[in-house]
Amino acid sequence: MKEFRETHISFIPWRFHFFIILLLLISLLLFSRLIHLAIFQKQFLESESNSRILRSVTAPGFRGMILDRNGYPLAISASVFSVWMNPKDFEPTLENLKNLGQLLKIKPVSIRELSTRYKKTNREFIYLKRDVSPPIAQKIKSLNISGVNLQQDYKRYYPEGEVLSHVIGFTNIDDKGQEGLELLHDQWLTGTPGKKMVIKDRLGRVVSNVRDVQKQKTGNDLVLSINRRIQYLAYRELMAGVKANNADSGSLIVLDVKTGEILAMVNQPSFNPNNRPFESKDALRNRAVTDVFEPGSTIKAFSVASALDSGLYKPSTLIDTSPGRIKVGNKILHDEHNNGVLSVTQVLQISSNVGATKMILSLPKDQLWSMLHRVGFGEMTNVGLPGERSGELVKPVNTSPISLATLAFGYGLSVTTLQLADAYAVLANHGIKIPLSILRVVKQPEGQRVLDAKVADQMLQVLESVVEKGGTGRPADIPGYRIAGKTGTAWIAGPYGYEKHRYVSSFVGIAPASDPRYVVAVVIHNPKGKNYLGGYVSGPVFRKVMEGTLHLLNIPTDAEV
Repeated sequence: MKEFRETHISFIPWRFHFFIILLLLISLLLFSRLIHLAIFQKQFLESESNSRILRSVTAPGFRGMILDRNGYPLAISASVFSVWMNPKDFEPTLENLKNLGQLLKIKPVSIRELSTRYKKTNREFIYLKRDVSPPIAQKIKSLNISGVNLQQDYKRYYPEGEVLSHVIGFTNIDDKGQEGLELLHDQWLTGTPGKKMVIKDRLGRVVSNVRDVQKQKTGNDLVLSINRRIQYLAYRELMAGVKANNADSGSLIVLDVKTGEILAMVNQPSFNPNNRPFESKDALRNRAVTDVFEPGSTIKAFSVASALDSGLYKPSTLIDTSPGRIKVGNKILHDEHNNGVLSVTQVLQISSNVGATKMILSLPKDQLWSMLHRVGFGEMTNVGLPGERSGELVKPVNTSPISLATLAFGYGLSVTTLQLADAYAVLANHGIKIPLSILRVVKQPEGQRVLDAKVADQMLQVLESVVEKGGTGRPADIPGYRIAGKTGTAWIAGPYGYEKHRYVSSFVGIAPASDPRYVVAVVIHNPKGKNYLGGYVSGPVFRKVMEGTLHLLNIPTDAEV
């Protein structure tokens, strides 16, 4: 017994020491592993952890505003949300699926099918709906559906709707400019998106912000030359004019002749950029710069200016238009009546084709072309609006007399409404051509003299006679103001030549004639009412727009009522 007790006592220390040594070895191994992970594997472990919970999130930058010349917003960006789904994590209850479908206005079965289809492809991002309003987005967030997430975006909103749609244009669902100034100045308006690091849970929800990588930056604002009140006035009256004459379309331009600024640019038909999709793509065209037409008798102002500029004619020079027609080559050109002997002023006042033909045929062949070219026909205005066309003005090479004759009263060339307004601005600005601008002008631009000042001033007096009693533009007269202008009525060319009973009816006017400030050009295509002459179709539209413009801008009267 004594021997066993001694053996047992000697065995206990050995086992105790063994376990102590074993524990020390395990602790040393664990400590060594901890040191290895904390020091040598630190970077790897952090990257692995971050790859699972740390995410880079893009914060979209606000698009800059578009403003009218007085600072009124014409295009602004509103906060909206995109609802997206990760099919791998999408596991809603039947009730949540039903509620989600109601909020998004999507059938629950469609959402379920979308999830099932893309879950097999390992895709982790699918849009459910974009342009969701903040209140709806908040309700979706409160459903707390696994796999359904929100992303903040911005949607463009246009307070003036269809009144300014052709000028401003619109953006697509990704907030990129597609038409108008939104497209032309897309880079200037686009903001810089920001980036930040966030921690997300396994359901993709943001738990906390870690740091900002790049601050988001708002795009630059764009200030237009457009006067919102004049734009609305022009839109309203053009729409009324097109409707009253049962016309196909129309365009109208209001120009400040001193600065070259476009105060209004409107078209019919129009569209509302806030309503997508658009019903008619034909209505998207900015006809004032994209549609070309033969201007008809509005060109006679430059035919007369060309004759006066030659030194061979004065406003009082007499021209015999008897017997009301003239043969040029194998063609006979005629007036509506035999007007007998007319002065140059009267030729323009009653719009005599015979008188204009006789003047131009007596001048050098390139005299009229040179005049038309100098005032801007056949050239881009460089306003830069998408789709702008230069029209067509062919330089004469061995030009036949009939080509010169028809050019004298507005056939054989094509122009845009903006070009027509620009050319008349030269007459209004005493022969100086000012660059046009759709953006607000801060510094008075330098112009280029393209017509003798004396000739331009004579033309203003001659053009006043058109609106006076006996002139073709009498319906454009405005009580209290001296108005200078010209009517135009031109046949529309079809596939088999000029078509009967289809016309372009126009009027371009300047006011006040004593000290010209504004040009208004009105062009209405294919009126089908009782009247088709430019003075009766476009003249009244001009009168209302010009009168409203003069009153809005407090321009004093310059004529007795």
